[in-house]
Amino acid sequence: MSDASPAVVLITGGEGDLAVAVRAELEAQGWVVHAPSHGEMDVTDKAQVQRVISALPRLDLLVHNAGITRDRRMVNMSEEEFSEVLEVNLKGAFLCTQAALKLMVKQRAGHIVNIGSFSALSGPIGQTNYAAAKAGLIGLTQSTAAEYGARGVRANCVLPGFLDTKMTKHLLADEAHRARILSAHTLGRLNTVADAARFIAFLHSLENVSGQVFQLDSRVSRWT
Repeated sequence: MSDASPAVVLITGGEGDLAVAVRAELEAQGWVVHAPSHGEMDVTDKAQVQRVISALPRLDLLVHNAGITRDRRMVNMSEEEFSEVLEVNLKGAFLCTQAALKLMVKQRAGHIVNIGSFSALSGPIGQTNYAAAKAGLIGLTQSTAAEYGARGVRANCVLPGFLDTKMTKHLLADEAHRARILSAHTLGRLNTVADAARFIAFLHSLENVSGQVFQLDSRVSRWT
C-alpha cells in the first residue's frame, strides 16, 4: 500500500454502538470504513462473509464486533440458545478471520481485533453460552497470532469493559443492578464506547503487538 492510499477496515456488527464509535474514530483518522449490518453480512453465513470480504480491494484491519447474548441459567438454557450464541460470537469470528486472512496473507500485513468480554475470565452466572464463546475467542485470537505472525498478520483480543450500549441498557436501567455493576470496578465507573474505540485505534498503531488480551476496565481478576 502506498503512503497515499487510505487504510481499509471492516467492522462486523456494524449497527452496534461500539461499531459506530469505532467507525467514527477511524473515519476521523482518514480510514475507509466498511461496517455492514447483520442484514448486509450475516457473520454465521460463510458465503456472505466471503462475498463481502473478497470484494474489498485490501483489508488492513478487521474488527470482529458482532455478538449476541441469550442469558439464562444453565438448566433452563435451550440447546438453541447455547448454539446461537456460539455461532455468532465464536464461529462468526472464525469465518471472518478465515476470509480476512486470504487478503492479509497476500498483503503480508493485516490486523485482526476480536471484541471479547470480561465474562470469558469470570464465567458469570446465567452466561454459560456467552462466557464459553468469549473464552473460545481468546484461544482463536492467540492461535491466529501464532499461525500467521510470520506472514505479517497480527491478532489481538480487546475486552472493552461493561459499556452502556443497547445490549446492556436493560441492566443499567435498574439502579440497584447498576450499583452492583459499578461496585465490581475499583474505580467505580465505566468506559464509554468512545474510550474503547480510541484504544482499538491506538492498538492498531502498535505494530509489534500481537497475540495479546487487553482488559480495559478496572475489574481485577486473579492470575490463572
